[in-house]
Amino acid sequence: MARTTETKPEKGSKKKQKLNADGSKKQGRIKQIIEVYKYTQETDRTTLPWMLAALIGAIALGVLVSWLVLNSPWYGIFMGLAIGVLAAMMILARKAERAAFGRIKGQPGAALAAMQSIRRGWNVDEEPVQIDPRSQKMLFRASGRAGIAVVAEDSTATSMKLLEKERRSIRRVLQHDNVPVHQIVVGDGDGEVPLHKLPSHMQRMKKQLTKNEAAQVTKRLNALRRSLRQSIPKGVDPMRARPNRKAMKGR
Repeated sequence: MARTTETKPEKGSKKKQKLNADGSKKQGRIKQIIEVYKYTQETDRTTLPWMLAALIGAIALGVLVSWLVLNSPWYGIFMGLAIGVLAAMMILARKAERAAFGRIKGQPGAALAAMQSIRRGWNVDEEPVQIDPRSQKMLFRASGRAGIAVVAEDSTATSMKLLEKERRSIRRVLQHDNVPVHQIVVGDGDGEVPLHKLPSHMQRMKKQLTKNEAAQVTKRLNALRRSLRQSIPKGVDPMRARPNRKAMKGR
């Protein structure tokens, strides 16, 4: 009988690599942090000084406290180093988020991307709730315990008309319910909210509804959902008018 030869894996063979859904190789955590830092530093030159200041300040404070309490600086060095690295990473995360928002600023759908970065407290509609067929100006909406937030991406006359139209539609569905409707305009002018501050602005809104009331409001708002494809020119898809998600990751 012929012998069957078994192929054994070579000793120097590489381990199975982890791949993304698109087949590309997954990046390591450290490599991701380095890439985010490079991108953020190119956009904001104050990133490195702030990170170094946080690291050095934490170490100096740790050494001082350790010297006064334990009469030895060594424990404070390690404690300060750990706290300093954590503070530096928090600064990098905040700077990277702001740089990413700056990159998509002015693009259609940038406000929606900012709203979707809110982790809790708001139910954000995935599609525009109002759109102008000619200018392609869009409105986005979210509901939560603070009420209803309708967000326009600029302060043009068209966007203001869309805001008023959406406000009337909401009031018609909610009838006489005492639900606050917040009209937010994204921009850098007076009374406007900068794009990178939109998530924190919405999270700081005062909660005026209970969880049950907020859930009922969300259900009623579902009645306002309509197909936008019938009101826009053929061949134009507003659902594709969104910023590149890679821009939000600093890539």
